[in-house]
Amino acid sequence: MYEKFTELLSKTNKTSYQVAKDTGISQTAFSNWKAGRCKPNLESMKKLADYFSVPIEYFLEE
Repeated sequence: MYEKFTELLSKTNKTSYQVAKDTGISQTAFSNWKAGRCKPNLESMKKLADYFSVPIEYFLEE
């Protein structure tokens, strides 16, 4: 999932800081996802999907 997130950051020229600020998802959450310590919950994936205007399934695909 984190790879999909970084792809969207790159495509939209956003930083994780900007996304955290705009969505209310903490940067710590992004760091935990990157390190594999936890996976995003459905609510976080929905916020990201809405933010980047992609279907939530985008994050669920391998």
